[in-house]
Parts: sequence; C-alpha cells; structure tokens
Amino acid sequence: MLELQDVSVSFGGLRALDGVSFRVAEGEVVGLIGPNGSGKSTTFNAVTGTLKTSGGRITFGGEDISGLPPHRIAHKGIARTFQVVRPFSHLTALENVLAGRLFGGAGAKRNSAAVAEAMEILQLVGLDAKANIKAQAFTILERKWLEVGKALAGKPRLILLDEFMAGISPKQIPEAVDLVKSINASGVTVIVVEHIIKAITGACDRAIVLDAGRKLAEGSVDEIVRNPAVIHAYLGSRHAEG
Repeated sequence: MLELQDVSVSFGGLRALDGVSFRVAEGEVVGLIGPNGSGKSTTFNAVTGTLKTSGGRITFGGEDISGLPPHRIAHKGIARTFQVVRPFSHLTALENVLAGRLFGGAGAKRNSAAVAEAMEILQLVGLDAKANIKAQAFTILERKWLEVGKALAGKPRLILLDEFMAGISPKQIPEAVDLVKSINASGVTVIVVEHIIKAITGACDRAIVLDAGRKLAEGSVDEIVRNPAVIHAYLGSRHAEG
C-alpha cells in the first residue's frame, strides 16, 4: 500500500531523513519508533506532503505521491493526527468530525447519512455521549480522541497516528490499544508513532525503528524488542533486563 524508497529530507546541511526505505501492506498495524529526533514525525510529514523530500520516492497504492500537496494526498486516502491537537474549540464534537470530512475523500455534505457516519466515528472513539458538547470543554485526552475522529471522518485507507497516546495514564493504555485495533478492524491501515512500548507491543503487527534519520531495524514486534541494536539505541538496558 505505502512504500518509501530511499527517502531523504534535508534542512540546510542537516539530513533529517537519510535514505529511509520501508513498505506497509494494506491491513497492517505498524509501529514507527525511535529516540527523539530520529525522524519519525519527519517521515509522517514527508508522506503527507507537508515536507518536501530531497531524494527518493514515496508511492501509495502504486502511485507516486512524492511532491504532491497535502490536500491531494489526503484526497487519495491518507489521514494523520498531530502531537499537538487543535480541535475547533467553538464547535461541538459532532461538528468537528463533520468538518473533518472536508479534508479527506468523503466530501463535505451535511445530511442525515453524514451525521449518522459521524456519530459512528464518535462512538468508535468513545465520544458519542458528548456529541453535542463543544470541544473547548474537553479534557486533553478527549481532544486527542476527537483528533482521531476528525482524521477518520475523511474515510482514509491509511491513518498515521503521531503520539496520540502521549500523556495518558498506564490504566488508559489498554483502551488506546483497543481503539487502534478497532480502527484497523474497520478496514483502515494504521502506522503508529509512539514511545509507549507496551502500546506498540499490544497494537502492532511489526515495527520499524529509526535512529538519527536512518532505518535501524525492521521486523515483528518480538524481534524488535529483542534486537541488541534497538535496545542499545532506544529501549535501554533496563528494558533488556526486563
């Protein structure tokens, strides 16, 4: 479904991504992990067109999307969330999700079918009971869940979740993992950037590890968490002992 071939992104003399290559098949849940500054969000920005690549090729569904503007990439079926969530605070949860239809391939009509679909999304993210409450009254966690709902509103084929679990309590991790699985079960391929390893092991089929802008490792979750290079660069000896 998605393939990166030797993708590089440069900021002046700094290479934020340096020849990164990987594939994500339709129906997968893939974790994208690594230390801070390793290139994870830069990868998402390159895929969604908010950053121009300085080399390589990105294809989606066999089509080269390298260099396309973000709105055209979104219309092709790629959605994303952001680390810093910014809902439309003056709109209700339902109105936020309906607004999300503007940015995907679902169209912007507000009719009974669109409202019913938006309510299904709110139910999926656990916010259906607050459909008519303005987002400004939401907690940070609820805003994160609403961000996911907005991304899903465009009916994407692929969703990129950028640290949407950041700040949640350990008790809430299973709920977040279940949400990822539910999104995937609805027919959406998922790539998750996350620092919570328990979430990666619980939700993902496999993982890709970046370090200093390069791909360090790739494989099943079990292989990744036991990889000496990954332990040294990212997980740490404490994890190895565990």
